[in-house]
Amino acid sequence: MPAAKQNIERPWRILLVGSGGVGTMASYALEIGGKAEVTSVLRSTYDIVTKQGFSIDSVDHGRDIQGFRPSHITKTVPDMTTSDSKPFDYIIVATKNIPDIPPTVSDLIAPAVTPGVTSIVLLQNGLNIELPLVERFPTNVILSGVSLIGAAEINGSIKHDEPDFTRLGVFPNQTVDLEIAKASALHLIDAYNAGGKVEWIFDEDVSFSRWRKLLYNASYNVVAALTGIDVIRMRMSQFMIDDLIYPLIREIRAIAMAAGVVLPKDLELFFIKCDTHEGFFMPSMGQDCRKGNAMEIDTIVGAPLREADRLGVPAPTLRTCYNLLRSLQLKVKENKGLWTARFEAKNPYA
Repeated sequence: MPAAKQNIERPWRILLVGSGGVGTMASYALEIGGKAEVTSVLRSTYDIVTKQGFSIDSVDHGRDIQGFRPSHITKTVPDMTTSDSKPFDYIIVATKNIPDIPPTVSDLIAPAVTPGVTSIVLLQNGLNIELPLVERFPTNVILSGVSLIGAAEINGSIKHDEPDFTRLGVFPNQTVDLEIAKASALHLIDAYNAGGKVEWIFDEDVSFSRWRKLLYNASYNVVAALTGIDVIRMRMSQFMIDDLIYPLIREIRAIAMAAGVVLPKDLELFFIKCDTHEGFFMPSMGQDCRKGNAMEIDTIVGAPLREADRLGVPAPTLRTCYNLLRSLQLKVKENKGLWTARFEAKNPYA
């Protein structure tokens, strides 16, 4: 039974995959609450954290936290099929979700998933991200975490400057009993909030929350990546809001409406003005594009566009932006050796 009843003699065993800013703050909150034992998968920061731990500057937990280490750290996802260790109760995935750049989330976590036991928490952006995992792990609970935290990691140093608030709920498209899944979500929320510094709440309507967040991610994130311009400068320009941001937001609202999710009209202006003026904030997709990193195009833009096609909803601005982003991603793939510049046999433009 997936994480439905806690053994009071031990804390929850949690594997955290993706120890950037969001993931590290999650491991910290879980560890200080005393109800969880976290194993963090560290790749680029493994040597730094092994030697000196994370340093954390947090709006919630304190400004000078030095030497934090989760209970266990590892360079790779543990293979539980060859381990004598007890199964993980939860796997929290806080990586970026980029299915067109291997490995996929399913492939990444598969060695650590114990069928019928491990609850999988997707603390990631995007729409329909649960579907590949439901298909791959039909006996495991799949939970949705929509996070509003602002945190970044550079060389083992965490800057956490926007409060940690997350809505955790149950993805509807799964075969596991929903009451068992809800119990699993509530246990994790209890463990996360146990330290008394942050607040996670149970999300009764996961679909609404994910479409709601897309109003921001599929507009500001997209335009930031395409233009290299931060949110505040977009607002200062005015025409970028009127002719780019608003059309994208309204197309997302229309697609959501056709899918049965009603996003109130007042959310449009709320997301337009939700960022404060300080710092000239650059959304994550814009940061990734600047650095030449792969971007979360498929889950944030491709997924709602596929819903638009399925439901017959026009989305011309979203479609144009999607294909421009795919073009930028093609350069990233070529640099990573994931795409070769050559004509395929069926290409009519050879």
